[in-house]
Amino acid sequence: MSWAQSVTQCIQSGGMLTSVEDLVESNFLIEHADLYTSKTSGFWIGIYRNVNGQLLWQDNSALDFVNWGEGQPSGDELDFCVELSATTGNWSVLPCSSQKGFICKKPKIHSFLFTFYLFTDAKKDKASDHLNTWILLTLVLIILLGVGFMIYFFFKMKPGSGTGREVRRGSRQLEYSRALTAGDNGSDATNDKEKNEHSVV
Repeated sequence: MSWAQSVTQCIQSGGMLTSVEDLVESNFLIEHADLYTSKTSGFWIGIYRNVNGQLLWQDNSALDFVNWGEGQPSGDELDFCVELSATTGNWSVLPCSSQKGFICKKPKIHSFLFTFYLFTDAKKDKASDHLNTWILLTLVLIILLGVGFMIYFFFKMKPGSGTGREVRRGSRQLEYSRALTAGDNGSDATNDKEKNEHSVV
């Protein structure tokens, strides 16, 4: 990617092109950049020249440490963008339209997270895959919710479901038990009459 595209990508991912604040940080970057030498010759870092000609870091950290390659920075380039060499770790000025990988620095609570990016079609495919994954997950969730509601309403609204039958059966049993009770009460009354008649005689 060009330097400007790299800046945009870093900002979109919540970071900025990396600053290199000391030798320890520089060695860390060199060690990890070396892993990508087969894919790119260097990475954009966040140093730039402002309109007054001052060199600044994109994240506004102090420019106390530099690791320029031999003869760098050369002259008074108008197109001033800096790459970190993947093999040596030295910095050099290149045209900002050059296609390089880039290193983003994302602030964490107490340390910094470095992310190495390469300009490849795989990067674009990866972003596309993330989008496709989210779309797929959303569709699956919607389908599962729909199936859940269908099952719920199927059992809730099913004609002749157990609840209607139980109410009808219960009312029949209640009528039958009333009839039996009324019949029992009638025979008890008859028995009482007979007892009374026997005692009178």
